Amino acid sequence: MKAKTPRESLTVLTEIVLPNDTNNLKNLFGGQLLSWMDRSAAIAAHRHCKRIVVTASVNNVSFNQPIPQGAIVTLEAKVSRAFSSSIEVFVDVYIEDQTVAGKKTKANEAIYTFVAVDQLGNPIGVPEVIPETEVEKTRYEGALRRKQLALILAGKMNPSDATELKALFLGEEGTDTE
Repeated sequence: MKAKTPRESLTVLTEIVLPNDTNNLKNLFGGQLLSWMDRSAAIAAHRHCKRIVVTASVNNVSFNQPIPQGAIVTLEAKVSRAFSSSIEVFVDVYIEDQTVAGKKTKANEAIYTFVAVDQLGNPIGVPEVIPETEVEKTRYEGALRRKQLALILAGKMNPSDATELKALFLGEEGTDTE
C-alpha cells in the first residue's frame, strides 16, 4: 500500500446552526457537534484507506467555546496517523465571524479512531501516513502515546509495555530523569 499524506484525507464540512440544533441557551447541542465531527472524521478515514471504516473510539473532545445559533461552523478533519488497521483522525472546529471580515476562530477539536474493515467486518490493513506540516508532525508523533494510553485504560496493555509513555515520563532510556 502506498503511504499517504494527511492532506489527501482532508474533509471540510460546513453547517449553519439552526434553532433545532440548539439547547435552551441557544447554543449548539454537544451531541449534534459530535455527530458532525464523527461524520467528517469517517469521511477523512475513508479517503485515507478507500475502505469501509467504523468508529472505534472518540479519544478526546474539547468543547472550548459555545457555538451560538446562526453561527457558520466549519469542521476540518484529517488523518493524523495510521497503524495496522486503525486510523486516528483529528477534527478541528471553527466558527465564522458574522461580520464582513468572516474571520474563522477555532472553537473545538476532537480525536477519533476508526478501524478499516472488509465486507465481513474483519480489520484490514491501511496505508501509512507521511506528515508534512509541523502540526501534522506533532499530531503524528503524539498518536502512539495516545494509542498506548487508550490501550492501558482499556486493560489491553500493561503499563510497563508502553514504551512511548515511559519515554515521555521517564526520559529516553526509560529511567528517571532526576
